[in-house]
This record gives sequence, C-alpha cells and structure tokens, in this order.
Amino acid sequence: MARLQRDLPDTTNRALQLAVSAAERCGVGLYLVGGGVRDLLLDTPRADLDLVVEGDALALASNVGAALHARVVAHARFGTAVLRGEGVRLDVAQARAERYERPGALPKVRPARLEDDLARRDFTINAIALRLSGPQAGTLVDPHGGQKDLGRRQLRVLHDKSFRDDATRILRAVRYAARLEFELQRETEELVRRDLAYLETISASRLRKEFEHIANEERVADAIGLASRLRVLTGVHPALDAGKRALQALRALPDVASSHRSAVLFALLLAEASLEEAEDAIGRLSLTALQMAAVRGLLALREQEAKLARASLRPSEAFHLLSPHPVAAVESFSLIAKRSLAASRARSYLNEGRLLRPRLTGRDVEALGIPHGPQIGAALKALREARLDGRTDTREEEVRMVAAMRNDDRSLSGVRRE
Repeated sequence: MARLQRDLPDTTNRALQLAVSAAERCGVGLYLVGGGVRDLLLDTPRADLDLVVEGDALALASNVGAALHARVVAHARFGTAVLRGEGVRLDVAQARAERYERPGALPKVRPARLEDDLARRDFTINAIALRLSGPQAGTLVDPHGGQKDLGRRQLRVLHDKSFRDDATRILRAVRYAARLEFELQRETEELVRRDLAYLETISASRLRKEFEHIANEERVADAIGLASRLRVLTGVHPALDAGKRALQALRALPDVASSHRSAVLFALLLAEASLEEAEDAIGRLSLTALQMAAVRGLLALREQEAKLARASLRPSEAFHLLSPHPVAAVESFSLIAKRSLAASRARSYLNEGRLLRPRLTGRDVEALGIPHGPQIGAALKALREARLDGRTDTREEEVRMVAAMRNDDRSLSGVRRE
C-alpha cells in the first residue's frame, strides 16, 4: 500500500483514499485489480486505476465523485462507473462473474465475489488483486498464480477455453508479451495456434480496436512480429502481412503522430496486398475513413514509386504526385518504399514540401494586377512550384514573377483571362 500511495499523483491519491473511506463506511471490500497490481509488482509506471467493489460500485463512485466534484459516468447494466476529475481517473466496477453463451459473444454478467471476478480475466498476471479496505488492507489475492508467472516473465491464460470464449485475447496476448517482454507459456502458445479460427467470431470493430491498441505500443514491431509468427495476422485476414520490410518500417511507428498511427499500421500490413485483397480486408476490419484512405493511398503510391525515384524529377513534380494522398499514406510510403530516393522525397514532402507556401498571399497577387478569380489560384500554384524548385528565394522575386505572369497569358495556362 505504501508503495502504491508513494507512486501516485496527489490528486489520484486523494481520490483513492476517498474510495477506501467510502468502502469502509459501507463495510464492503475494495480492491485494486488487473494491470494496476501487475505494474505495481513489476515496479513499472501505472496509468489509470481499476477498482473492484464487493458491493454497490455505482454508489461508491457517486460518493467519491461528489466529494471530488468530478464527473461520474455510470453503466448500470455492467455495474461499472468511470470517475473523471482534474488530473484523476478511476474505473470502479462491481465484482462480477461472466458467462459466454457462444464464442465471440459479449458475456452475460452477474454480481459475484472477488474470486469469481478474477476468474473471468484474460491472463494470470492480470488476475491479481490488492485489498485496499478493512483490516486486511495491503494483502494480495492471487488465486491463479499470477505472481509466479510475473517472476517467470510468462503470459498464461486461466483456462483452456479462454481464447474460444473471447478470441480478442489472442491479440491481447501478443500485445502484452511485447510490452512486458514476456514469453507466452508453452501451453498458452499452443492454445493460440489451436484457436486461431475463433478470430472469425469477433466483430470487425472489436478486431480493429485491438489493432489500434497495438499501434500505440512502444514495441509495436515486436507485437506484430509475434502475431505474424503465430499466424495471428492471417487468422484475422489472409491479406495482412508483416514481412521483413514491414517489420523494419514498424520500428519507426512510435515516432509517427498518434493521430494517424493506426492508419499507418494498417497501410503497412496491407502494403503487399492487391487492391481487391486490401478492399476485402478493409471491410473485414471496418476501417475508419482515415485508415481506409491510408491503405488505398499507399497502394496508389507504390504504383508511382518508379516515377518518384526518377533522378530528374523536380520537387514540384514530386509534390503533385504525393499531395493527393493523406499524410498517413505518404508516411507509410516513406517507411516502406523500396527505392531510397522515393522514400527520401516522401520524407521531404512530409517535413517541408506540404507545408511550403508562397510568400505572397492571394490579396498580394490581386493587388499586383492578377484579375480576381481562378487566375489567383493558378498564380499561387505557380509561385509554390517555383519556391519548391528553388527558383524563388525572396518576396521580391515572387513579385517580379507575378509581374511577368500579368504580362504573359501563357504563364497561367489553362485559365482564361476575363
């Protein structure tokens, strides 16, 4: 307990103490469970806290929320609540048991004891609880040997039907193994291989979200490499592939902006697919608009790779080849292009080219005598191309270029003067 309190921010500590006090007033057991306990035992940084109550979790969350003036979002069906305040988040749940009516279905839940709650979890290392309230506060509840598995640095399921009940646990297995640098216990790995077919029972959106979680891991390449070795990727869809080039590209994924990291992941995994295969995979995973555009854009850019690698290609020409595609597609292309010059041009576009604008504005151009209308756009386009190609370096040079355009209809090709 002392170590837990020492490592938590003051705001979280206060919320936790309020929860403990509320539990003791009501005479109910309160426990820290799951990843919070695992990370405490591993002495690694912890994120949000997951609490389990052997009693009315919604009432406890409401009491703590009122004391903190925090927002409480309750889910009565599952007996869970999320408490959010300034600098703090607590997830509070009533201890519950689960029953799966069929593989891949969301479970039926009922209130239960802590031991039942731990027995429904995915891996032994996530099925440990730390008692927070009452005279036994500070003691661990570990009915499945999770501590021993932490010591062995291994990931083990609680029972041999775990992946059949919920095959998303297969994707979680590779994610946790990579994050913690653990090995899959031998029997657990055998169960993964045995139960790959049950990935077909999982909805598209749930599969997509598991990949989105993987995309945000620091060791994403290790997770995908393990998924590839165990044939998890092809178990999700035959077109998903992580060859040597894709795995090398994935080493750079943690440096990609989080806003489109998952889009880059999907694009890289489908980089070798045909358009038809990619479209089928897009449907199977119900990719978002951004993710779809990244996949399609990367496949289109792969077709343009020879042009982008041409030594005589001007920066403005590279810009026109790259600019129709979303940033995530160009980012993916820069990581996986086989020709180094094409990859370099994509990286230059991302870092500089797409952000480059003429020094003159549309109003400046109009004030210099270019008629209002489409010719303004044509002039600005020509100015940007000149700047990309290094033909203008100053505002004065752009002014002279506009003056030349004004006197030469051909410089605004395709746009007729009024």
